[in-house]
Amino acid sequence: MLAQKIVSKAEGRLVVLDEVTPSDKARQLAGIAQKDPRIVELVLRESREVLRCRPGVIVVEDRRGFVMANAGIDASNVEGPLGADAVLLLPIDPDESAARIRSEIHARTGVAAAVVINDSFGRAWRLGTVGTAIGVAGIPALLDLRGNADRNGRILLSSELGVADEVAAAASLAMGQGSEGRPAVHIRGFPYSTGTGRGRDLLRPRDMDLFR
Repeated sequence: MLAQKIVSKAEGRLVVLDEVTPSDKARQLAGIAQKDPRIVELVLRESREVLRCRPGVIVVEDRRGFVMANAGIDASNVEGPLGADAVLLLPIDPDESAARIRSEIHARTGVAAAVVINDSFGRAWRLGTVGTAIGVAGIPALLDLRGNADRNGRILLSSELGVADEVAAAASLAMGQGSEGRPAVHIRGFPYSTGTGRGRDLLRPRDMDLFR
């Protein structure tokens, strides 16, 4: 399990804010959201659509299909060259990042470890952020149990488990979300078979999204 932030840093996704020129739209949204127009400009560049905007948050569908606050752009534990104000963007393709890291681990160690890239997401229907899988390689992300029987023989009709998110949430307890400085966690005992899942498998299709 790897924190998104160290993957983004390794992939050069740091942006110095003094190098960003906000557009008119960014300035307008910044006034509503009460945010730095330069950060809002980056949010717009990283997004397909702005879904909600209010003081403190802009909810978007980002370029990867994630529905999230501020396109995942974050300034915590981030510092630019010579102390310049900077923010970190998400990896361009977290699934590709996870697959590449998994291949490198195997090449160096001979171990076919699964890799999950973890970020902190808020949720539309509950308070608090939770560790969430944005990139997956080597395990299923979504496990379909429909058609299996429960202990009483009743056939499961709607049970799809977001197992990669469950792993990400568990790892987040060890990683922390502040100043802990533990960006990598080794998890043993995954209770399901390995597989070829991707983080994008967990994205709800637009026609099934009841919150938009």
